[in-house]
Amino acid sequence: MKASTFVYPWDVNADPEAPGRIAALGVQQVTLAAAYHSTRALTPRHPRHRIVTAEHAAVLYPPDDRWKGRELRPYPAGDWAPGDAYGEAATALADAGLEVHTWVVLAHNSRLGAEHPGTSVVNAYGDRYPWAPCIAQPATRAYLVDLAAEAAVRPGARGTELESLGWYGLQHLHAHDKTAGVPLGDAGYYLMALCFCPTCKEGYGAQGVDADELAAAVRTALEPLWQGAVADEGWAGVEKLLGSQTAAATRAWRDETARTLQETVVAAVRRAAPDGFQVLLHADPMTYRVGANPGVDPAHILSVADGVVVPCAGGPGLLTPFAEQGREGAVVAANLGVVSGMGGSPGTLASDAARARALGATEIRLYHAGLASDGDLAAVREGLAGL
Repeated sequence: MKASTFVYPWDVNADPEAPGRIAALGVQQVTLAAAYHSTRALTPRHPRHRIVTAEHAAVLYPPDDRWKGRELRPYPAGDWAPGDAYGEAATALADAGLEVHTWVVLAHNSRLGAEHPGTSVVNAYGDRYPWAPCIAQPATRAYLVDLAAEAAVRPGARGTELESLGWYGLQHLHAHDKTAGVPLGDAGYYLMALCFCPTCKEGYGAQGVDADELAAAVRTALEPLWQGAVADEGWAGVEKLLGSQTAAATRAWRDETARTLQETVVAAVRRAAPDGFQVLLHADPMTYRVGANPGVDPAHILSVADGVVVPCAGGPGLLTPFAEQGREGAVVAANLGVVSGMGGSPGTLASDAARARALGATEIRLYHAGLASDGDLAAVREGLAGL
């Protein structure tokens, strides 16, 4: 069972022992960040630093001339990943015998929203989400397509994993985040993710729904949750709060918007990539879900991409809808946390991987070799040795 671990360039660069240490875990592949959002990251073994602060979303390599004269363009990294940080790390990891795939974060960019507010998702109350570019807007879509093609196909990369290729919403670990006071559940998060920018208003209109009336209906539907009510689970909760017909109209617009963007992005990556280049999406099998693992239709996405990386922090149950498609050769990778301090369970890696395989996983992903303690990494080595 093939295993890959996520890695940042700053985990590797200026640490000559890092590539060998990662290879010694027993993984065959690394998924190395090439375009990433802002973060503050621990580097518990690095000889020069212990904390890296990535101040804004950035590409971790020098962008090319395709961006010249364009208003929306990727931001270069600062001193946390100078120069071609991705390329330097990729070379060192490949020299250690590891297959390198790119890790590309797309529709998640707080600096883009801060400098270009009109690109952001706008909720039913008129609040903007600067971290969440609206994927319906033509200029934003063009930016994401070109970013994916450039960041995914770095020299020597054998494949890519595309994160946040879909709708983003309220869920976002912002600095000093204070948004957990009301338990919204799936239904509340979906309603808070509905965008009311001019492009989305037109989209709802094409579905026969007046956008202003829809925004008012969303606010009314959310009111019980603000008062402490608990919504029904899943899509049934959305239908109960908003009404089945109105809910279906919003989902029709959003599903089509995400689906066509995913098709366009994957096609652009394939045009830029060499033969045999693998394209995977981080994905959830429920199309109404948003975030780093946006919802997709399993049958559709496996007809477009080579496979998916599926979050398994809450258990491996999300694997089944993808595995049931039975598409020969499709990758269904279970994403397993191995950082104890972030809720991962490296000590149960072997049994977790076996359970995931029984539910249809063909590969595993380990989050995250650079963030884990020495004890966590020792447990990973032991767990992978038992597979």
